Amino acid sequence: MKRSGGLLSLIVHPDNLRLAFWKARKGKSYRQEVVDFRRNLESNLRLLRQQIMEGKPEVGGYSYFNVYEPKKRQICAAPFGQRVLHHALMNVCHASFEAYQIEHSYASRKGKGTYSAIRQACIYQKQNAFYLKLDVRRYFDSIPHSKLKEALERRFKESKLLDIFNAILDSYSVQHEHGLPIGNLTSQYFANHYLGIADHFLKETLHWKSYVRYMDDMVLWCNDKAVLKQAQKGFSYFIEDMGLFLKAPCLNTSEKGLPFCGYRIYPNQIQMKTESKKRYAIKLKRYNFLLNKGHWSQSDFQRHVLPLIAFTRHANSTGFRAKLNEQLNI
Repeated sequence: MKRSGGLLSLIVHPDNLRLAFWKARKGKSYRQEVVDFRRNLESNLRLLRQQIMEGKPEVGGYSYFNVYEPKKRQICAAPFGQRVLHHALMNVCHASFEAYQIEHSYASRKGKGTYSAIRQACIYQKQNAFYLKLDVRRYFDSIPHSKLKEALERRFKESKLLDIFNAILDSYSVQHEHGLPIGNLTSQYFANHYLGIADHFLKETLHWKSYVRYMDDMVLWCNDKAVLKQAQKGFSYFIEDMGLFLKAPCLNTSEKGLPFCGYRIYPNQIQMKTESKKRYAIKLKRYNFLLNKGHWSQSDFQRHVLPLIAFTRHANSTGFRAKLNEQLNI
């Protein structure tokens, strides 16, 4: 596998650093740290350029907060200057990471995403009698730094770029030299790349054809239950060799429905999971309250509600939405 080189000069190019700043500030223009950075934009970008060229940018110093949907997670917010760094790195390194991904890896990739994963899962549900759903236990928290660093070294060859990657990894851990900070742009790429190793094992060693991965949610399909059980054993050993562990597997018939990405997918229909319906109802009630109390304008309300409705439209949910709208008098 050819390693990528000559990237550092592209990363530190002034145009790339300015683009990184504009990406990092999106939706945050009026935050004080963004205002302060922009006030001395050129000098801040020159400093960042020098730090990158030396392979020693500032990392760490995260602030933390919790989110509770769809489950409780601790989010790490890097200082604004580091978010500019992350965008500068991934603007250029994106193509190298992307080239390693297989066709049916869908998370954090342009032109892919949740709904593309759902559409492909629907195809495999119709074609196969059984599915095997696998999920890595506490994936982001358990990624071993040493093995991830080795994987990055196999993909990139510039020592200073690798030094920056290593510094970002070393800036955070859940337990000794394990874990990625949820919230970093770099973490999305690193995590997706690391499980890309498992994707290639499935495709090139096990020669598995019917497979979909959305970050650490992985589904294999087959018409032979025994073959799926055998694949599970081999894949579990491989995952453990990567320093990861799987949750209890879900092996079932396709006709009983696959729980995936907030839906339950049957061979001939898609339904919203009960948890997804509850989250939808809670959000819609809150948004309607903010509109009726005058805290939001109609455009604010629509901006939040339209993505919410889009999620439901990929499932058989017309009756559910109509009943809830009637209750809320929408």
